Amino acid sequence: MTALPDSLAEIVDDFAAVDGQDKLTLLLEFSRELPPLPADLVEASMEPVPECQSPLFLSVDASDRGHVRLHFSAPAEAPTTRGFASILHQGLDGSSAAEILAVPDDFYADLGLAEAVSPLRLRGISAMLARIKRHLRD
Repeated sequence: MTALPDSLAEIVDDFAAVDGQDKLTLLLEFSRELPPLPADLVEASMEPVPECQSPLFLSVDASDRGHVRLHFSAPAEAPTTRGFASILHQGLDGSSAAEILAVPDDFYADLGLAEAVSPLRLRGISAMLARIKRHLRD
């Protein structure tokens, strides 16, 4: 597997260290850690990710001297979607475009959530990563 940025690799390791329902508990913890949007960023200017089961919007800013800034907006009543967004935020925000583009598209399989979360929900984290990468390639 391609090396993950250290922060994302740590998250994958955290999920690998727990089993069953504890994975969902960890995902819920991540959902509570999704930071609020900066005051100057409004959801209306963000890209929707319709593949997610719940409304999710993202912003990708690669103008910060080689460091990518990621922002996500998801409703509090969508903890799975918020958890996935928080994983990507904590794991990739501040990384270089090259580091993010090198992340395997299916890295989320290593989180071990396939038995706890539906494939339709997992499609959401895949779509978020794909859109981030698309922004960085454009």
